[in-house]
Amino acid sequence: MSDLPVQPSLRRLKAFGVRPNRELGQNFLIDSNLLDVIARAADLGPDDVVLEVGGGLGVLSEHLAERVAHVHVVEIDRRLEAPLRDALDPHPNSTLHFADAVRLDLAALDPTPTKVVANLPYGIAATVVLRTIEELPGVTTWVAMVQREVGERLAAVPGSGAYGVPSVLAQLACEVRVLRPVSRSVFFPVPKVDSVLVGLRRRGPAPDPALRALVRQGFAHRRKALPRSLALAGDPGIRDRARAALEAIGRPPDARAETLAPADWVALREALA
Repeated sequence: MSDLPVQPSLRRLKAFGVRPNRELGQNFLIDSNLLDVIARAADLGPDDVVLEVGGGLGVLSEHLAERVAHVHVVEIDRRLEAPLRDALDPHPNSTLHFADAVRLDLAALDPTPTKVVANLPYGIAATVVLRTIEELPGVTTWVAMVQREVGERLAAVPGSGAYGVPSVLAQLACEVRVLRPVSRSVFFPVPKVDSVLVGLRRRGPAPDPALRALVRQGFAHRRKALPRSLALAGDPGIRDRARAALEAIGRPPDARAETLAPADWVALREALA
């Protein structure tokens, strides 16, 4: 075993014969220098309870466990149990969950998470961020490596091409910032897309289901005027009410969804009600 690499991810790749699964979006972090960057961005403290989605080879998992009160590690791929046990067994303040993070009962996690820190699988990154905002009201901070387009979408400003449903829903509850780019070379295998580190700080509750539905319906046909998009989403009678509501909040009656700031959506819902 003495010929194994020192870096934990590379060591576990070799020791446990792990082959990354492209279908699961597995790009393992192999540059440990980034771990301290992530920890500082998340402002980790000894009282924090962290949720990590996509445990992979456990290199971030063990780094978190050494610094916080508890870490919940969620991983869908049971082939990674041996490397994850290797990382987490020395840390009794960790819980390993083999589950699909999109379906996991987040409210049942005990102790309750206060932060989300993860190298998120590309295919579910936006879904996990939005779901944890909605279902884990005790979470105040998110720091995650995500595909660059996902990070830019979450932080996008009204009127930009990246602005959409994830932007509005995330920004209604959080301050969202793209913190820094992440080199492709820190992952194995090297991904075909660029990544960023994105940070969110909660400033309020998640939008309620009715507001979330309004936003999704408004963007369903984003090239059409918002009243038309809402009508096409299933309520033909809403078109005239939506035009009046837009005028009531000081917006053009034929405004598109992408021109409304997050606060405008709250005002629009109230005007429609």
